[in-house]
Amino acid sequence: MQAQTSLQARARVSTICRASVPRCQSRVVRMGGARPQRVEQLDRFTCSAAAVDAVESDAPLGPSPANKTFYPKLMDTAKVKKNWYIIDAEGQTLGRLACLAVNHVRGKLNPAYSPSMDMGDFVIIINAEKVVVTGNKYNAKKYFRHTTGRPGKYKIEAFKDLQERIPERIIEKAVKGMLPKGRLGRRLFHNVKVFKGPDHPHEAQQPVDVTAMLQKKNGNRTVSS
Repeated sequence: MQAQTSLQARARVSTICRASVPRCQSRVVRMGGARPQRVEQLDRFTCSAAAVDAVESDAPLGPSPANKTFYPKLMDTAKVKKNWYIIDAEGQTLGRLACLAVNHVRGKLNPAYSPSMDMGDFVIIINAEKVVVTGNKYNAKKYFRHTTGRPGKYKIEAFKDLQERIPERIIEKAVKGMLPKGRLGRRLFHNVKVFKGPDHPHEAQQPVDVTAMLQKKNGNRTVSS
């Protein structure tokens, strides 16, 4: 019984010292006919005073308090925990608008942001038909798409024509191009809601207006509308 208690105490010291002394080596020993066990070689290292005190005070085992690493779990990405934001695209530059939307969708303003997890929020963009571009992009910017899967079946459309036909698609393409490519990007894209006009069906979520975060630094550049 006393030997078993000693082995348990040694295991507790080994567990605590493993966090404070990461260079601890281990060796595999065989005890009789039992399965091989890995025993920490602590003779070459000295346990910290905190580890000894923890063993003497019979502190419970668990994660080391010195480890501050945080990685979000699946429950942290639940939709019920996401916030809702709204951006008014009237008079806003397309690129700056898309960048602000992506920052919220990706969750880069969240202290728990992790690039491999969906830690972002929902973003609503209204007045999509009133977004503007700088320079001569209103006439020169083109959008290419394949109409079918057959060779030669494609269509090139100017910015001004697409804005009259489907203005939501302009912002959707700009936002999607800034999202990561793959499963995560396709999942995040569902959190972007773009609407033509000032009305949207998400009033019950009480979205927070973050349009003021867009800094208008056009300077002497001309803005096409």
